[in-house]
Amino acid sequence: MKPTVFIVIGPAGSGKSTVSKAIAQRYRAAYLDKDTMVTAFTELLLEAKGFDKNERDNNAFYQAAILPIEYETLLRTCGDNLRVGTSVVLDAPFGRYFADRDYLRSAREQYAWPDADLIVVHVTTDGSQVLDRLIQRDYSRDGWKIEHWEQFWSNTQQTECDWESAHHLVFQNDNPTIDLTQFDQEIRSIVRQHAPAT
Repeated sequence: MKPTVFIVIGPAGSGKSTVSKAIAQRYRAAYLDKDTMVTAFTELLLEAKGFDKNERDNNAFYQAAILPIEYETLLRTCGDNLRVGTSVVLDAPFGRYFADRDYLRSAREQYAWPDADLIVVHVTTDGSQVLDRLIQRDYSRDGWKIEHWEQFWSNTQQTECDWESAHHLVFQNDNPTIDLTQFDQEIRSIVRQHAPAT
């Protein structure tokens, strides 16, 4: 069967990791979280260069040298799974790449992805909930975002993701529990060979 790539996007604190895990479980897909895959290496590189290991949003070296490698690692690993017939959920912000309408087409070619259905899930919620979630989860890497909240939130709202070569779905994540039943009909119409787990 043709596998599926679910690309779950949204700003930090939107709940995309919770949504991503729910999708992976429901549609029997591998779950790839960029932070889980690369954080240890990223922190080591930042400290080796004399930076705070949590300094990313305002760090030019991280943005120019490390971030592209993080996404390359994520997309290569996605390709490995697709080539053995496994669907994949990608959990990462991807915000830097929203303006590139050919981003997914280029990724498919560059990392030799086999034929797969591509579904971009836009996880959205209002800014006050995002800020509350960032404060509550208390991650060190979120310090800059909280301290410069207006700038961070404004940046996340400036660019829409209009990637071509993919289906786009919106998940409004305002409720404390994740209910994917609203997606079942839409996803079945896209990926008829995948039935939700029972």
